[in-house]
Amino acid sequence: MRSADTEFIGGPLDGRVLPIYLSPFNAVPKVYKVPVPAHGEEPARTLVYLRAKRYSAKGRPRWVYEYAPEQSGQPQPPDGSDQPDGPKLPDGPELPDRPE
Repeated sequence: MRSADTEFIGGPLDGRVLPIYLSPFNAVPKVYKVPVPAHGEEPARTLVYLRAKRYSAKGRPRWVYEYAPEQSGQPQPPDGSDQPDGPKLPDGPELPDRPE
């Protein structure tokens, strides 16, 4: 079976180039799922990467995989933002109301 070295963009596999088996039409699969076993207190999960087309400097197309966090079963922040949960800063002192 033929394989192609395919780059991963975003997520835990960011920047890695892995050999991916090609379909009978010489294309990589549309979705690539990476099972991650449970470790310590973290539950098992599946990372999902979606196929995207990129072009080289010479204009030749190549396939890459882009990380899809909304499909990966990762916990999302409650406000729906893409920012990871960082350390919480304490609230400052209450300021008095300004007179009008």
